[in-house]
Amino acid sequence: MTTSFRPELDLTLSRIIEAPRSAVWNAWTDPASFEQWWVPAPEVCRVRDMDLRPGGSFRTEISHDGTGFGPHITGCFLAAEELERIVFTDALVAGWRPAEASFMTAVITMKDHPGGTEYTATAMHRNIADRDQHEQLGFEDGWGTVTRQLAELVESRA
Repeated sequence: MTTSFRPELDLTLSRIIEAPRSAVWNAWTDPASFEQWWVPAPEVCRVRDMDLRPGGSFRTEISHDGTGFGPHITGCFLAAEELERIVFTDALVAGWRPAEASFMTAVITMKDHPGGTEYTATAMHRNIADRDQHEQLGFEDGWGTVTRQLAELVESRA
């Protein structure tokens, strides 16, 4: 299944990560690695649930000081195609149950590239207002920062 980009509803960023796809995939699927890059530093992330399969729970928490944690992402994985694609949404929670509120669906793709891995993250929104709100909240900076942190983590291990 291919996701078509709709600029009026979606925000996307791409980066070449100088590491093999397996390293990027592992940083996404290993909770201990994921916690190291998922939120912009100096914030701290804690993975509560990461059942990487369609219908599986995806729940993270965030802390400003590493002690008091609050909700960050509560959602459901829609797809997990090894080494290629991860899709999650906050419109559903584990077991395909509807969430109280929803904001976006994210599609993460990884492709081989001569320089390593072509990594693309797309946030799809239900309407223009949600897309614009996400952009104003700092999509480019926030998602750009965590993608840079992901790249630094896996490139340091390559």
